[in-house]
This record gives sequence, C-alpha cells and structure tokens, in this order.
Amino acid sequence: MAEPVADQPIPINALFGSDFVALLVTILPTDTMAEVGAKVAAHVVGKRVAARDAELAVYIHDRRIPRAWTVQQAGIRPRQFVFVDYVDR
Repeated sequence: MAEPVADQPIPINALFGSDFVALLVTILPTDTMAEVGAKVAAHVVGKRVAARDAELAVYIHDRRIPRAWTVQQAGIRPRQFVFVDYVDR
C-alpha cells in the first residue's frame, strides 16, 4: 500500500470510550494524535458521552500513541481501527 500523501484525507474506523457507535472519521496524515482525538470526540462528546475536563488519548492495538505524533508517524492506514478515550490522571 502506498504512503499517504500529506494533504490526502484518510478515512478511519473509530470508537470513543464507552460509546456504542463505531464511526467513520476523516483525518489527515499531518494531524497529531491530539487532533485525531478531537476529531473523533466531536462526533460523540456531548451527544452520547458526557464531556469531561480531561485529556484525550488515541490507542491502536491497545497501545497509547503519543499526543505529538502525527498520523503518518503512527503509521495509521485507511480504514484502520483506532480507539479514543479520556485519560484518567
């Protein structure tokens, strides 16, 4: 599979925390994990999941990806599954 182009949208499958709806969300290779988390949360928080004053984390294969990493650095591919949730400190 070819490497994503910097400005080419990437569709991913995502699930947010305790939500029961899987989402199709479009991200960019240059988005950070903080931005990916916010894009996923925008579809859920305040609708089906309560808003919280907490940081969001992105997980791939049960591994938390650093917030500053980009989609390209994390190696996220089209239609890949990601999980986003609040981080309890």
